[in-house]
Formats: sequence, C-alpha cells, structure tokens
Amino acid sequence: MRVVLCGYYGMGNGGDEALLATLLQMLPAHVTPVVLSGNPTETSRRYGVETCPRKSFGAVLTALRQADAFIWGGGSLMQDATSALNPIYYGGLMAIAQLLGLKTIAWAQGIGPLNRAWTRWLTRKLLRGCTGVSVRDQASAKLLATWGIAATQAPDPVWALTGETVADLWQIPAPRVVVALRAHPWLTEARLAQITEALVTLQQKSQVAIALVPFQPSHDLPIAEAIQPHLPGPSQILTVSDPRQLKGIFQGAELAIAMRLHALIMAAAEGCRCFALSYDPKVAHLMADQAMAGWEMDPKAMAHPPVTRDLRPWPITAVAMVEQWLARYEQAPSAQGEAAAQIALDHQTLLTQVLSEHR
Repeated sequence: MRVVLCGYYGMGNGGDEALLATLLQMLPAHVTPVVLSGNPTETSRRYGVETCPRKSFGAVLTALRQADAFIWGGGSLMQDATSALNPIYYGGLMAIAQLLGLKTIAWAQGIGPLNRAWTRWLTRKLLRGCTGVSVRDQASAKLLATWGIAATQAPDPVWALTGETVADLWQIPAPRVVVALRAHPWLTEARLAQITEALVTLQQKSQVAIALVPFQPSHDLPIAEAIQPHLPGPSQILTVSDPRQLKGIFQGAELAIAMRLHALIMAAAEGCRCFALSYDPKVAHLMADQAMAGWEMDPKAMAHPPVTRDLRPWPITAVAMVEQWLARYEQAPSAQGEAAAQIALDHQTLLTQVLSEHR
C-alpha cells in the first residue's frame, strides 16, 4: 500500500523531523511510504524511504496518482499565523488527494491559528472529507467538535519516538543541563544576555556541564554560538540531525531549559526535568498538561489568566532565573512521560485502522 506523507519535512527542523520519524515508526508494515521532502536525498538516506521533492508539482501529482492514501503528517500545518501560503499548500494537496479518491488522514494535527474566514472554511471542509483525523491538543479537539468532526485526541506522537544514544554527549561530564533556544522576537538581545548571565551563574553554583542543542541549526545555531564563549564550565554545542538521537540527548541530562515544543516533549519523555520558555500557546498548553514550570515570554499573554499556575511572567533578573532553575533541578523528575508516551500510541491505532484495507 503506497502512502504519501506530507509535512514540513526535509527542512532542517528537528521537531518536524521527529514527527516524521515517529510517523514512519508507527506505520503498518504493509505500507510503503513516499515522503514529500525539501531535501529528498537526505530524507531518503536517513530513513531509507522513497521521497519526492515537495515543491515539484508534477512530481507530487505523479506520486499522488500512484498512491492509495495521503497523510497530513504531524504538526500545525493548517494555520495562517506565519503565512497564508500554508493553508494553500497543504490544503491544496489534501484537496487533490481527496479528488483522486485516496484515503486521507489528518494525523496528529494542531489546528490553527486560523485568523481568516476562508482558511477556517477550507480547513473544516477538508477535515470533513478525511477518512480519519487525530489531533494532539485539547483546543484542536474542541474546535473540531464545534464543527461536528470526530477526531482522536492524544499527546504529541513524539512522546512515543524511540530515542538513540548520542556518543558525543558522553564526552561532556555529568551532571548535564541541555539548553534549546530558538530565534524568536520574544528572545530579545536583552533577554538572551540575561539567559547567558544566568547560565554562567548556574555553572558556578552547581558545577553542571551545559549542552547547547540547536533544533533547527539554520536558525538556532547562532544563538548557541553566542552563549558558549561566556560559559565558565564544561560546555558543548551538539548539532544532531537525526531526531532519534536528538531525543537520546535527554537520556543523559538532568535538566532541560527549552523554548522548542519538541525539545520539552523529548526531555519529559526521557524522564528529564524540564523548564519551559513559552513563546507560543502550544508550549503553554504542554506545560498545563504536564505540570511543567516555566516563564511566559510574550508580555501580552500575561494580561490574561495563565493556562497553568506554573506559568510565570518573565523574571526581571538573572538571579531570579538561577533560583528557579536550581529549584527545578533539585526536584524529582516527573513520572508522567511514560503515561503520555503510552496514550500517544492512539495516533498509531488510527493509522492501523484506516490503512488496514487496500482501497
């Protein structure tokens, strides 16, 4: 059974690559995946799958005509907050797949934000035409319920991704703290300077080694390179492209300080203590689900009641940062990751059910 997988794949983003790796891990054995990728050669090499250049309409159309099913891979594909082109691209491919009579699955989706009337209409219409739908958050499930669309809700599937050991990590002495920051307007130069100062103090007070992990090197590596020269203790920048190894990094860490959603998910899944820097509602909702401590980076968001009591305004001083990091460092790790990983397998159940029969 040939199935086309569509997501933000082959674009150098560790979180999206983790979703792809998990989707491939969860597909039934009789399925032959064809991945739409921004870097088909690399995707094929890493995962051993057939690929298709995601921006070549002719090649994509041929792949769809030869397929039995089409999957919107995990993530927030149907959203118009970053660009109105997202719904056009992903919605267009789903529409073609449905017109061709393929089984269609919206898998592990985060729906929205949808700020335009036409993107809401398009998303609703396409989801109603899907053979199966699963979402990864309560807000998406509630929205689909108002549209009368049945959907499986389960934690992000990356909770269930199998991690692999990273040899380079063991060259860094224990105990280890992983820092995963991303470029974003809320991470201002002043805030980055605060974080750097706090990390320096953290090392001086606790003797931890720091692993700086850019999940999307094209965006995040300059941030890691700006921090590392100031650190007085052991540190290393770990640039890992395989998402299974990205998750494996957290197997050897005591604390993760992270902005990126999938860095926090991977860390929590591996039993690592987490401290979140929330730049997006999806991070705040993860914090609420997992009772995860952290700070809200968007000053406007704190004008409304926080989604979790553990979400606090951005601290004023580096001293406050270190105090809260040390408090989290000294707490016992959360035991909720194993349960979340088990429930995340509901996304696999949906795949098995929908793809069980050849069309």
